[in-house]
Amino acid sequence: MSALPRAPSVQAAPAASGRDAMPDDQLMLAYARGDAAAFDVLYARHEGGLFRFVKRLLGARLAAQADEVFQDTWVRIISARDSFSPQGATWRTWAFTIAHNLAMDRLRVSGREVTLDAHATDDGGDAVPALDRGVLGATDFSAHPSAEELAFWRAAGRRLLACLDELPAEQRAAFLLHHEDGLTVDALAARLEIGFETVRSRLRYGLQKLRGCMERYLSVLEQRA
Repeated sequence: MSALPRAPSVQAAPAASGRDAMPDDQLMLAYARGDAAAFDVLYARHEGGLFRFVKRLLGARLAAQADEVFQDTWVRIISARDSFSPQGATWRTWAFTIAHNLAMDRLRVSGREVTLDAHATDDGGDAVPALDRGVLGATDFSAHPSAEELAFWRAAGRRLLACLDELPAEQRAAFLLHHEDGLTVDALAARLEIGFETVRSRLRYGLQKLRGCMERYLSVLEQRA
């Protein structure tokens, strides 16, 4: 990926260890004042989560465009650094909303039909515990899982990503912002500029579809309970 632009450094920056301890909002404000290293910390802190969010939101059919949307998101963040205000949403919510809007624009332009592509659901092999909590409920991972348990959860994670890709884009976006980024229904309605009941409906129907799609794994968990 090409290097992202940086604002020129115009003042002495705090020590690296100090930046590492700074909240996201303060890092963004420091970057807006010219501390380019503050942006490096912010980027390293959220690179993985933001890319996974974009990739899951775009789905399997548009997965090849995830890098471009991810890059565009950071360019927008950089361009808007002077207008960021911690009195509004948190930096993470603000950044994820930018990513959401760009991804949804790409989905609308593509005219994408939501279909299942079981061969394009792997998310780099990493677990999806945030998504698991939303669909499967609280899960109890043992400190030393057996090979059988690991295989089960890896298969469940791959299936969950495939099920997520079957959702309509609006339901998938609401689910990800709610369960992955932790936005409340009120916050979702405000950030997406849609009605409270519309958000609730998208979350409810999305979760119902995901649970139906994950029925085989849910039945195994119920037997273990």
